[in-house]
Amino acid sequence: MRKFDVPNKFRSELITKIKLERKQNDRMKRDFSPTILNYSNVTFYLSRHFGFCFGVENAIEIAYKTLNENQGKRIFLLSEMIHNPEVNKDLEENGILFIQDTYGKNLIDWEEITSEDIVIIPAFGTTIFTENILKEKGINPLQYNTTCPFVEKVWNRSREIAQNNFTTIIHGKAQHEETRATFSHTEVHGKAITILNLDEAKFLAEVILGSKSEKEFYEKFGTKISENFDVNNDLIKIGVVNQTTMLAEETLEITEYLREIMIKKFGIEKISEHFADTRDTLCYATNDNQTATKELLKSDANISIVVGGYNSSNTTHIVKILDEKMPTYFIKNESEIKSKSEVHFFDIHTKTMKVDLEFLSKYQFPKIALTAGASCPDSEIEKVINKIISFYN
Repeated sequence: MRKFDVPNKFRSELITKIKLERKQNDRMKRDFSPTILNYSNVTFYLSRHFGFCFGVENAIEIAYKTLNENQGKRIFLLSEMIHNPEVNKDLEENGILFIQDTYGKNLIDWEEITSEDIVIIPAFGTTIFTENILKEKGINPLQYNTTCPFVEKVWNRSREIAQNNFTTIIHGKAQHEETRATFSHTEVHGKAITILNLDEAKFLAEVILGSKSEKEFYEKFGTKISENFDVNNDLIKIGVVNQTTMLAEETLEITEYLREIMIKKFGIEKISEHFADTRDTLCYATNDNQTATKELLKSDANISIVVGGYNSSNTTHIVKILDEKMPTYFIKNESEIKSKSEVHFFDIHTKTMKVDLEFLSKYQFPKIALTAGASCPDSEIEKVINKIISFYN
């Protein structure tokens, strides 16, 4: 796989050595068991896969190359490059300005942007609407485009099924940058609808089978369907794609469930006419990270620590997996670890910061499952390890 030019501040000598050794001993990526780091008084179970994925490294390389090649010019990012506070903070400190926040609300008025400015498209991609704004200003939206290739793969697949008159069902968070972009690029070619989870898929199934009314459909999905969506005609042929950072197994579960619904309605012999095969849109990095996280559950770890941005979708899903079995601390970086007895962490259920005043002190010899999201630098993981072992001899 291609090696990207990523600033050394995001690298870690320790983690690089570990990842290289694991790769050399398991080139086919069949072993998802964690790496065990034993520091006598504390043990870490380090996930087989975590940290920067292909799309993130590609985006970071383009962003810093753009900075280096355009000194003296105003450089803007449409929104956060990726959902990691350390990376975005560093970009801002290097002079990059963000035009929008995570939800598409403008932080800088479009009137302030001119054809002389440089605008970088983040890894999540952007909407056709935003691309057109840039074009009207004389800015080529593809010149500094860091959209993840796997996100673009989803767009391409959506276009293919739309051209065959299938409606694209997007499994994702409707307000997430990537899902907004996917919805926009899909809507150009055909009809689209965004669903969040299996419960919404089941609601949709009741509409397809006729047990829920047209009125109920529009009340439920009115803000998450493409323009002029016709519930009576646009759910006859469907295909499922996903926001690449969603739980892969949930996307597969939704896909298989809706396929069974279409078989029930139209018959197995006609299923190919009513349901598109879209399994190839699942992101390899999301799959690998989530599979490796599940392997951490097989360890005898007391607790787990997950490092990453609190608005990171893929990181949140990793937290959900671990949180089902053990106390899980979701932290943005090592600064949230105050002492052996105190940690500040983000609670994904209440969406608030919490404090644990026992943390590691309740274990004589802590065993810690440790991982991170796809947008977290390896350097942050090493800092967490160093912070924790500094509490012990």
